[in-house]
Amino acid sequence: VDLPLTILYEDEDILVVNKPSGMPTHPSMDNYDNTLANAVCHYYQTQGIPYTFRCVNRLDRDTTGLTILAKHLISSAILNSEVSVRGISREYLAIVKGFTEDEGTVNAPIGRKEGSTIERQIDVLHGETAITHYKRLAYQDGLSLISLKLETGRTHQIRVHMKAIGHPLPGDFLYNPNYRHIKRQALHSYRLEFTHPISGRALSFTQNIPSDFESLFPKIQ
Repeated sequence: VDLPLTILYEDEDILVVNKPSGMPTHPSMDNYDNTLANAVCHYYQTQGIPYTFRCVNRLDRDTTGLTILAKHLISSAILNSEVSVRGISREYLAIVKGFTEDEGTVNAPIGRKEGSTIERQIDVLHGETAITHYKRLAYQDGLSLISLKLETGRTHQIRVHMKAIGHPLPGDFLYNPNYRHIKRQALHSYRLEFTHPISGRALSFTQNIPSDFESLFPKIQ
């Protein structure tokens, strides 16, 4: 499907793109033709290049920012093995409710909420290990802008962890459906650092904050 696609880096092995808000990563129920996979496959189809969509760091539908895509099975296997051993450094920016601590770590296991196919919760008995480090960058009008680094990559990890410590993300339809400040969950994939799966080069990418973040924290770039 011909959809907006912002490519930040491309070579014969990988692709790094800036995913917009409102775009799911993969097709799913009720999201058949509005996804990042549709956009990338169209990009290669117009060039006559066969392509299978392989996403390394999947972002939620309304999360913006940097996403790595593998262009073949070898780069996909290597990058996914790097994810499993924390070889890919991921830094996010989030806007959260309230005045957070200067910095902190949330270490709380996450599991699926009973009766829901998508919602997650802190689950001490059955959840999987989840560790999130955060640091406050700015505060104004009852909101904190924080930087987060993940040791694990559980579904909805940042959203669940920040809610658990009393600082949920505004605009989060699952965990804090308050849209007064922003119309989607205030989460942005800001920086990725990793080793190129084939050449071994150290790569680092940064994506500036989106306009809806900037409207709330205009002095941050």
